[in-house]
Amino acid sequence: MSATDTGVEPSPVQNISAAYTRVTRQYQQILDRWTPHIMYRWLGTAGILSLFFLRIVLSQGWFIDAYAIYLLNLLLAFLQPKFDPSLQEDLLADEIEEGGTPMTSPLPSARDDEFRPFVRRLPEWQFWLSATRATLIAIGCTLFEMFDVPVYWPILVVYFFVLFALTMRRQIQHMIKYKYVPFDIGRKARYGSR
Repeated sequence: MSATDTGVEPSPVQNISAAYTRVTRQYQQILDRWTPHIMYRWLGTAGILSLFFLRIVLSQGWFIDAYAIYLLNLLLAFLQPKFDPSLQEDLLADEIEEGGTPMTSPLPSARDDEFRPFVRRLPEWQFWLSATRATLIAIGCTLFEMFDVPVYWPILVVYFFVLFALTMRRQIQHMIKYKYVPFDIGRKARYGSR
């Protein structure tokens, strides 16, 4: 039943709401089509990021926008397990002290060698989507002069690399201590003669 059938015209708010719903539905359909194409999604994001850095280098501005601390936080969340084993050990020790039954850790340990898959704190899809959105917003910021904050860029570059090295060192030590690898390295085990 349409608006002309009832004789009542839709209000401007209803028109805006319907248009917004239509746009969000189309946006979700596009994202759903891109979901299985992991390599192409990441290549596209790398291309967008390259264009952004090229824009920064050629324009000699917007160095604050290029300071990718948000992307570093996304990377760290992607590399971390959803259930932190160090927190699980603390909870386990507290329960044993109180005389309760011990909880199981989501990662294999010396006490329990059962395989448990690595569950990320930030799934790959959310990592890609957030990184792509952040890069597109940063490119959008370079279109406006008000976002070009004057800063001595070599300090930002050195600070970013020092911050990256320190956080990755801590993360790698955590991975070694709790014996997990956040990447699927190599092929899956295949059984049989072929």
